[in-house]
Amino acid sequence: MNQDSIMLAVQDLTVSYGNIKAVKGISFEIREGEIVTLIGANGAGKSSTLRAISGIVPYAGRISYQGQELRNIPADRLVAMGIAQVPEGRGIFGNLTVMENLKLATWQRKAARATEIARDYGRVFDLFPRLKERTNQLGGTLSGGEQQMLAVGRALMSRGKILLLDEPSMGLAPVLVRDIFRVLTEINKAGITVLLVEQNANMALRVASRGYVLETGTIALSGTGQELMGNPKVKEAYLGG
Repeated sequence: MNQDSIMLAVQDLTVSYGNIKAVKGISFEIREGEIVTLIGANGAGKSSTLRAISGIVPYAGRISYQGQELRNIPADRLVAMGIAQVPEGRGIFGNLTVMENLKLATWQRKAARATEIARDYGRVFDLFPRLKERTNQLGGTLSGGEQQMLAVGRALMSRGKILLLDEPSMGLAPVLVRDIFRVLTEINKAGITVLLVEQNANMALRVASRGYVLETGTIALSGTGQELMGNPKVKEAYLGG
């Protein structure tokens, strides 16, 4: 493997909550330009892995981004370095408008020109026309699907180089799930690397370059998206067949 192309490297990652080990020494890599997905049941350690990468929970092991070890780097600094997370539950500010939510994500871009930021607003509104129609609407009054669009849009406004998504399809109608995954592939084609945690294994593996199956904090299987979709164990446990 070309080491220069590795954007994120996770080595022997362990995440514990008290005496409970949620993640038990996993290792994986993400190359620049990939969509990599982590699939698995509730409690498998998927979200804990994302939270460790984002600097939200303490961990043992090593996480490196573009060759730089991330330990002891504050979460807000990670955002400025290009790591953007769309958290489970969306995490938007319900008492702020759509535009205010998006604007918040530009706080660390102090050197950016107004024209560049305006271009990025335009990109978000091209991807999510519904948000453009609701720029002055409070985030808390949006539908679940619109809130998810806003959460993704906010991450894009931070100009992240790698996008970490935690269960983006949760609670959404099938038509909105398809919309979200369509946008993810467009974002990826535009040059953004994606790490996707998702219970909808079918949709996740369809768009993924590669995937890892987590079971009780360990990596049970790995392969390309197509390989995992064709794996009998994955079919039986996660694809309903």
